[in-house]
Amino acid sequence: MPLVNVLINGRAYTVACDDGEEEHLRDLSQFLDKRVRELASSVGQVGDARLLLMAGLIVSDELSEARARVAECEKEIAQLKSRAKGAAKFNADALAETLENASARIELVAAKLEA
Repeated sequence: MPLVNVLINGRAYTVACDDGEEEHLRDLSQFLDKRVRELASSVGQVGDARLLLMAGLIVSDELSEARARVAECEKEIAQLKSRAKGAAKFNADALAETLENASARIELVAAKLEA
């Protein structure tokens, strides 16, 4: 299991990860470091634990909002799919009715031609 050294708010941490996940872990740590530094610049250096907690809560809040938006989008997609199915069924029903009417007219014309 690889170990990756990351830097958060000027402090080094060694974190284990799965093989092949090293670069992803570095990217995540850079994202967190940026958020912690932004937070530290607005509230000051209130301690690593408190800064990490606050940054974690902010990121968790953003994740929660993103999940809610995804759920809304999935609901809207399901509604659109349902409407599309209904429209397709309506179109198929209308087409069947048109074909039945045309068939009946053709039968009438054929009967007149036979007589």
